[in-house]
Amino acid sequence: MSRPDKHELSTLSFNTLSVHGGNEIDKTSGAIRTPIVMANSYLLPYDPSTMDWSDTEAPSYTRNSGHNQICLQRKLAAMEGGEDAAVFATGVAALHAVFFTFLKSGDHVIVGDVTYEAVWRLFAELLPQRYKIEATFVDMGDMEAVRAAVRPNTKLIHTETIANPTTKVADVATLVSIARQAGALLSVDSTFTPPPFFRPLALGADLVIHSLTKYINGHGDAMGGVVVGSKELIHHVKADALVDLGGTISPFNAWLITRGSVTLPLRLKQQFATAQVVADNLARDERVAYVTYPGLESHDQHQLAKAQFAGKGYGGVMAFAVEGDPDAQNRFVSNLKVITSAVSLGHDETLIVHVGGSGRGGAERYPLNFQKYGHLRLSIGLEDPQDLIADIKNALDETFDRS
Repeated sequence: MSRPDKHELSTLSFNTLSVHGGNEIDKTSGAIRTPIVMANSYLLPYDPSTMDWSDTEAPSYTRNSGHNQICLQRKLAAMEGGEDAAVFATGVAALHAVFFTFLKSGDHVIVGDVTYEAVWRLFAELLPQRYKIEATFVDMGDMEAVRAAVRPNTKLIHTETIANPTTKVADVATLVSIARQAGALLSVDSTFTPPPFFRPLALGADLVIHSLTKYINGHGDAMGGVVVGSKELIHHVKADALVDLGGTISPFNAWLITRGSVTLPLRLKQQFATAQVVADNLARDERVAYVTYPGLESHDQHQLAKAQFAGKGYGGVMAFAVEGDPDAQNRFVSNLKVITSAVSLGHDETLIVHVGGSGRGGAERYPLNFQKYGHLRLSIGLEDPQDLIADIKNALDETFDRS
């Protein structure tokens, strides 16, 4: 039985692609699912002296490429609408791969002023100090500020579509236009907005990055990252940042993520619908100091999110705080029984983490409510929404009964 080849994947609906993309029937056993190939080395040709030892297309050494990595890359490229993909051990490794590959000493980068903490430190400290790469942190809700930040040596604009943790929404179509005029690349961390919910490449973005650890794996049991884009750009990412830096994903994690991605569209549909219900309930509770979620009309970028995401939802993550000091936030979290206090997001179970108002890179640029109360980042899972709402209500009751 044959499977759709890479040229046929684009003809499949997303749900079908999620099931069949990248999957290969095992020729040895007849297993209908791609097996885990726990090899670090592959059989060489008769005359290996003619080989390109840095080749990433045919398996030879798993640091360069292995069977499970190839299958996962093929699937993720098709899901995101890209020509090729490069998978890495973590999402941060994928982000670093983009910056390492396309930036050199003296280049300038425009970065969202609300961004993942590792990205903040890379551009605020490590890359400027070690490689003389300049970075300007800009409000990605203000396109005029982005335009004003462009310099002759601007080589990259990097943003998150829904920013972590403030849920700010970037206008990707406008950023594409600004990047084109500047002769710069646009890279989008779309971890909070995975396909089929949103595809930045379709709007003209050059590169899309995901922490596969989150929604695409979806089960909290594997780590990985991916960069998706054109064949040419991904060739450079693989040649420069994969082969010679060695941030390779393990075959087992690649297999786990491939397995988890099968249910991605079904999970997103439920998680996003539940998130809207939970956010609405939080916004109505007077014991909640604030809640920020793109699906709320009170969100500054609600109309942009509504248009950009074409009514498919507003993501599965929100930030909020309860009235009171940091201890009130901690008491509330400790009173939850269904929702789990843990980092990460996009899992099958709902997760919450309390982050204080200071001590994180770029926290001084967060909204005033974030600085005053800190925030609770809530990532919605697959539980029944009424159970989550009841858990939150009970935790609020217990928290404020004691205060």
